[in-house]
Amino acid sequence: MPALNWRAMRESDLDGVVLVAQKSFPDHPEERACFANRLDLNPNGCFVLADDQDTVKGYLVSYPWMRNMAPALNVLIDAIPADADSYYLHDLAIDPDVRGGGHTRTVIEKLAEQVKADGWPRVSLVAVNNATGFWNRNGFEVQNPEGMAEKLASYGDDARYMERPLV
Repeated sequence: MPALNWRAMRESDLDGVVLVAQKSFPDHPEERACFANRLDLNPNGCFVLADDQDTVKGYLVSYPWMRNMAPALNVLIDAIPADADSYYLHDLAIDPDVRGGGHTRTVIEKLAEQVKADGWPRVSLVAVNNATGFWNRNGFEVQNPEGMAEKLASYGDDARYMERPLV
């Protein structure tokens, strides 16, 4: 198996990111423009897992956002909210061919350290595809803020809003 390493995402990675997303989230499709949008808005929160030929085998996309909010899927964002009070992990996916190698924990911890150092009190996300247990093992807890169930409807019946405190 080739060596895999996390690095900053580049625009040239976007086609590979889309391929991994299509394999990982067939029920939650997002277009290339959505990933490009998030990369443009917050390049410091976007990473790819690449092999020694620089083929994308995974990615993480994140950015400052509002607590108890979940951006709609496959929608472009005009700007990071000026009053953002949380850090949102929009998406994390690993190509099924390389899952199980511990790659997710590495980037989740890297992100948590970076976000904490930048002064954010928490990371939030929406868990889909029955991934609540995975996120629990990575320090996230299900939250049930008022009105969130309606916001999560487009994410599927198993979607859960979760947070990981960083303080």
